[in-house]
Amino acid sequence: MQEKKVLWNDRKRIIFGLPWTFTKYKLTEEKLTIQTGFLNIRQEEIRLYRIMDVTLNRTLGQRIFKLGTIHCCSADKSTPEFDIKNIKNSEAVKELLSDKVEQERQRKRVSSKEYMVADDDYDDDDVHY
Repeated sequence: MQEKKVLWNDRKRIIFGLPWTFTKYKLTEEKLTIQTGFLNIRQEEIRLYRIMDVTLNRTLGQRIFKLGTIHCCSADKSTPEFDIKNIKNSEAVKELLSDKVEQERQRKRVSSKEYMVADDDYDDDDVHY
């Protein structure tokens, strides 16, 4: 099986923007992988077409050290929301992620409507028992 090209990878950073953590991020054409842990490793895989919303947050401290956190909402059952925390070049990474999400959605012919629940539109006034 052919390995997918890595478009971006980084580590979560801490004090002074140094990558002294055990959280690693990797973005390919089809998925985002978040690996955490040292002795016990957990690897979360999110398919890009399932990501519905991407938001960049940058606190004052993050801006000082040129970092940012990308918050994502997805239709993934095990990871409905997740953060890509304290990464360098966060604005460029957010744009790359957004572009790749859109490309993958178009390639798979998926629209965000397929993940929305229309609770507000449900009206049982027309139901007769």
